[in-house]
Amino acid sequence: MPSPSWIFDDSPIDDPFGYGERAVRFLRILKHPKSTAPGKAFTLDAWQERIVRRIYGPAHPDGRRIVRTVFMLLPRGNRKTSLGAGLALLHAIGPERVAGGQVISAAADRKQARIAYEEALGIIREEPRISAAVRLLDYKNRVSHPKSGAVYEAISCDAGTQHGRTPTFVLADELHAWKKRDLWDVLRTGLVKVPGALQVIITTAGRGQENVAFDLYDYARRVASGEVDDPGFLPILFEAPRDCDWRDEAIWHDVNPGLASGYPDLEGLRQLAREAEARPADREAFRQLHLNVWLDHSADPFLDMTVYDEGAAAIDEADLEGLPCWVAIDASSTTDLTAVVACFRDGDTNFVLAWFFVPEDNLRARADRDGVPYPRWRDEGHITATPGNVIDYRAVEAHIRDLCSRFDVQEITADPAYSRQITGPLVDDGFTVTEFRQGWRSMGPAIAELERAILGRQFVHGGNPVLRWCFDNVAVQDDGRGNRSFHKGKSRDRIDGAVAAAMAVARAALAEGGSVYDDVTDRPEGLLFL
Repeated sequence: MPSPSWIFDDSPIDDPFGYGERAVRFLRILKHPKSTAPGKAFTLDAWQERIVRRIYGPAHPDGRRIVRTVFMLLPRGNRKTSLGAGLALLHAIGPERVAGGQVISAAADRKQARIAYEEALGIIREEPRISAAVRLLDYKNRVSHPKSGAVYEAISCDAGTQHGRTPTFVLADELHAWKKRDLWDVLRTGLVKVPGALQVIITTAGRGQENVAFDLYDYARRVASGEVDDPGFLPILFEAPRDCDWRDEAIWHDVNPGLASGYPDLEGLRQLAREAEARPADREAFRQLHLNVWLDHSADPFLDMTVYDEGAAAIDEADLEGLPCWVAIDASSTTDLTAVVACFRDGDTNFVLAWFFVPEDNLRARADRDGVPYPRWRDEGHITATPGNVIDYRAVEAHIRDLCSRFDVQEITADPAYSRQITGPLVDDGFTVTEFRQGWRSMGPAIAELERAILGRQFVHGGNPVLRWCFDNVAVQDDGRGNRSFHKGKSRDRIDGAVAAAMAVARAALAEGGSVYDDVTDRPEGLLFL
């Protein structure tokens, strides 16, 4: 959907009562601590001014504002937080103030809510006349205007019940990150209690469709297209076409209105785009956060499989004899796929062999369920089907013992969730076994090391089709702090081989480079020696 033409075409915007002009004048008297304008004046670029005028100008003959809900889809870096904070202050201490009014900015969590609040706080503190007229209750993320009784407060979805609110203005910040709709429903129903209340949603694009943000986004698109006639709902959608060339800088400029004024940083976007060329997860993040493409999936794919396939050269197991080897087990459960992956290090190159185990009973039904040819893979020797309807862990244990007899195995590492029936007897017989838990702290570095090896063309896997299927299924989730973990792209998919490969490659890299795990006083929680 193209960017809103009315923002750039200088067409007239109705303002019969001057409310749009009044709002613009108020914002222009504000100051911002990070402003580079003379006197630290609050920057209101032309495109932002048009938006403000379009929200506040049009009115019914009796003076009631027409627009009651604004949905603004704006890419990261276009100063939407500053604009949102300015609008909140317009209603808390400016001419849109209502006696006893509740002005609320709401976010997914306390940290995000604090960002919008601190933006408003910085603006207040830059102007002595404003700061003298308000009372700050910083520990409550609250600003009050004693003369009118109006209050501005920042709250979050994780702050417990918020029933009883009667807001006059709500700023819903980054709605795509709201995991629950409880707070949204409370604020939404509270708004109808007050005549002339306004809600402004400012967000980047999100992922998936099972969330309140997508519901609003879908409605906004229908209003923008004319499918729905709703003059009280103002859609402002800066989004690139889903099938666009995400590297086209003309598209960047079209959906990032601030680029014309130097924000976000164009060179920074170019660097992100270069890095995203071979990193699908980064590419999807770029499309979502900087081009505002709403993604169908809730997590990122891990790899460009064409890069992965470059490591498909045949491996002669005889050539691996004498090389140091690290074995990893991802046992999953007794009814699903169990993976054993061995990583052999030769310099910086990782040679990886993988073996898989499934129950023999109902093998064809499992193939139909997972959509893969288990019977053919069994016949070709890529998987071992153990007798019965559960995996025979004794067969897995025997296979690992065989590996230890044939190769220079340095260590066996395993996710303890299902593997102790396998590793227990090995520990009893003196094999070196570690537990590799699957939390953020342990898997994040392992994923980074695996990704580095694959992108560096230092991951040779011999074209094992089951291992490739596992890698193709992997999606990556980020906890918001840069920590990543593997997840299934679909609930039926198996990723066990990729998980075991990450564990094996990470342990090999750490050992070859001098592992922190050698010091028992300095071990991440994710790894324990048995």
